[in-house]
Amino acid sequence: MTTTLPLRRFPDGTAIPALGLGTWRMGERADQRQHETHAVREALRLGYRLIDTAEMYGEGGAETLLGTALRQAFAAGDVRRDELTVVSKVYPHHASASGVVAACERSLRRLQLDVIDLYLLHWRGDIPLAQTLEGFSRLQARGLIRYWGVSNFDLDDMHELFALPGGTQCAANQVYYSLGARGVEFDLLPWQQQHAIPLMAYSPIDQGALSTHPVLQAVARRHDASAAQVALAWVLRQPGVVAIPKAVRSAHLRENLAATSLALSAADLAELDAAFALPTQRQSLAMI
Repeated sequence: MTTTLPLRRFPDGTAIPALGLGTWRMGERADQRQHETHAVREALRLGYRLIDTAEMYGEGGAETLLGTALRQAFAAGDVRRDELTVVSKVYPHHASASGVVAACERSLRRLQLDVIDLYLLHWRGDIPLAQTLEGFSRLQARGLIRYWGVSNFDLDDMHELFALPGGTQCAANQVYYSLGARGVEFDLLPWQQQHAIPLMAYSPIDQGALSTHPVLQAVARRHDASAAQVALAWVLRQPGVVAIPKAVRSAHLRENLAATSLALSAADLAELDAAFALPTQRQSLAMI
């Protein structure tokens, strides 16, 4: 079984899947490594074609298990490398011009890949952004990354980034976005949509908390779906938004894929807006 996913686009028009697999909190326990590797393999067989990870996740453990899963999947013919979008992130304290390069080289060794498709600064740190951009430029020149972007950047951060030489080459911004964390809809999301920069939504189901919300459950019943699927479909309805929920159980992997086909009605959206208010003023960027 494979599923054809809706697409989003980088600013240059390159297509990427609207739904990906997150790996936050994978790779932390040796006794879960085989199970998590199997989950990634199954995700690829089902049709997932974007996988998000970071050097922070399990201190390299998530990248390592992902590298193992990808090597096995390539050998089995489950997927080709050119069909995948692999995303990873650099720690802020590694984000100097030379530090970014060294961190990316380590990530590539763990991932057993020659290139990372999208490489993100995980969050703002003390190192000037200009140094980080210089590191990203060096990596692109060497062919070690295809695109670079940022994570946990608010609108002020994006303005600062765009004022730097090369800053407008940012290909994505990954932030916390869900029904329970709608602050980005006031200013950041519209700005990114205006500039054709995908917003990658992490924790789009609020780490599973939305799956028990009574309003989502009521909407879900009308669609013969789960509340988690409603939460995910709500995020994915937005133009330019990519969702990267973590899932390791087969049922959840399949449910998340099915959510890409769930069309919420105007009445559904009104009911959800009543339960989770649209922001009417600027809010601090939510982070986990």
